[in-house]
Amino acid sequence: MPKVIHFEINADEILRAKKFYENVFNWKIEKWEGPVEYWTIDAGDDNEKGIEGGIQKREQAEDQIFNYIQVPSVDEFSKKIEENGGTLSSPKITVPGVGYFYIFKDTEGNKLGIMQEDELAK
Repeated sequence: MPKVIHFEINADEILRAKKFYENVFNWKIEKWEGPVEYWTIDAGDDNEKGIEGGIQKREQAEDQIFNYIQVPSVDEFSKKIEENGGTLSSPKITVPGVGYFYIFKDTEGNKLGIMQEDELAK
C-alpha cells in the first residue's frame, strides 16, 4: 500500500528555516550534494516512528509543507490520479540516483507528490 515517506518544507530563506528547526526540534539538517540546492532533514532516530524530510527554496507563494507518497510506478499512479479527479501539476521529474516524481493536486486542491525510487535514474 502506498505510504507517505518524505516531507518537504518550503522556505523563503533556507538558512533561517534550518536554524529554526535545528533549535526547536534538534533535527540534523545538512546540505544535499545533488544537482539542486536541497537540505536533508534527519528528524529522529531510525527506531522511532516518523519520516525524514528536506528543506528547499520556495518557488511559488502558495508552497507550504509538502508530502511525497511512495508508489511502485509513477506512470501507473499518475493515470489513477487523473482518472479519479486529481490533476497533475508537473511533468514527470527525474532526480538522478533517486528516482521519478510527479506533483499533483487532489480533488480538494491539496498539493502532493508521488515518488518511485530508482537508484539508476538518470
